[in-house]
Amino acid sequence: MKETTQVNNGARFTDAWLPVRQIMNGMIQLDSGYYVTGVKVHPKNIFIMDQQAQDGMVYNLRNFYNTIDYEFWLIIADRPVDINLYLAELQRMYNNTTSNEIRKLILQDINKANQFMSIEYNVVDTEYYLIFQEKKLEVLQKKLHNMISGLASCGLQSTQTSNSDLRVILDNLLNGGETINFGTVMY
Repeated sequence: MKETTQVNNGARFTDAWLPVRQIMNGMIQLDSGYYVTGVKVHPKNIFIMDQQAQDGMVYNLRNFYNTIDYEFWLIIADRPVDINLYLAELQRMYNNTTSNEIRKLILQDINKANQFMSIEYNVVDTEYYLIFQEKKLEVLQKKLHNMISGLASCGLQSTQTSNSDLRVILDNLLNGGETINFGTVMY
């Protein structure tokens, strides 16, 4: 039985009513005995393809979706991107370059990256998931395999969701896509 955590005003924490037992091996285990998992679909820009290739991709995706004979959820989630490593690499390149023309180009990239980091922009990576639930692990594995191979036949790469992916999905669903950052509390 779950222990309910309460604060002084009697409010309960989210984990007291959320039916999640644990997240492990790329699956969410629910209190009901179901497992929730799925695939992360790596994005592909079909608008840079010719019209015939676009039509073929849409046709293949429609056929793939029609082969899924169980309930699933298509989830689109934004994950914050940390571009500090990219900025550090640009700064290193800038410091090591002697050509004024190249330094000017790198400085433009640094300024553009800093602009993305400002309040005006929210730098995120959009991720796509097909999520489902299943009680039996062997059926779950079969569904995962069919999804991954079906998406591959459409020309899309996909992998099973990771624990981190599932936490991002839960965070987006529970917080409405808002990221909450708490600062240091001083007394």
